[in-house]
Amino acid sequence: MVQFFIVCPLVFLAGFADAVAGGGGLISLPAYLMAGLPVHTAIGTNKLSSAMGTAMAVGRFSRQGYIPWKGAALYVACALVGSAGGARLALLLDDEVFRTVMLVILPLTALYLLRSRRFGQARDPYLPPKTLAIGVGIALGVGVYDGFYGPGTGTFLLLLLTAAAHMSLENANGIAKVINLTTNLTALVMFWVNGKVLLPLGLTAGVCSVAGNYLGTRFFDKGGAKAVKPVMLAVLAVFFIRVLTE
Repeated sequence: MVQFFIVCPLVFLAGFADAVAGGGGLISLPAYLMAGLPVHTAIGTNKLSSAMGTAMAVGRFSRQGYIPWKGAALYVACALVGSAGGARLALLLDDEVFRTVMLVILPLTALYLLRSRRFGQARDPYLPPKTLAIGVGIALGVGVYDGFYGPGTGTFLLLLLTAAAHMSLENANGIAKVINLTTNLTALVMFWVNGKVLLPLGLTAGVCSVAGNYLGTRFFDKGGAKAVKPVMLAVLAVFFIRVLTE
């Protein structure tokens, strides 16, 4: 029961943050670790609860018209391939690799956000073929990362799709949710097959994730770009502190 009391409130908060700006795994994965789960079991169980919440967010963003479904199938295919490879890699590596990766990635991401004055602002859109080509590369690369480790996937997708592919913030968030759902489900299967998912805890936390994502999508729809950057910086700071103190 102690595990449930630690994990569920933080997973709710993670779902809210994930719907607004991505990066919910920066809160939810440490929650599972604080509850005493081994790293690989924490990652696998986190995939279950995250997938449940992200599925709800995809449905709501789709109804809002934020997801351009014409190109989504190709993004999904690339994310699936990348996530499967990343999950296989994760099962072979030592826990310390994950912490080292985060100690490098998190400060760089926060620095970009702090220095970027145009984040969330409209950029000159590329022609659709160029946007699609860049987006496919992002889906594949971030898919590998999400299968390998996962926290911050939504944040990294949102940053890359807006900065590199010049998508609008709304479309980038919608596509990020579709890609993130794909990578979560793919990695979940890999961890499930290897016995690294705690079903009762994951399903219960998943209900909390759904509730958090529901409120987060409503908040994003009202707050838009103004709310995204502060939430991103907050989740990055929380997880960086957690990694340093482990």
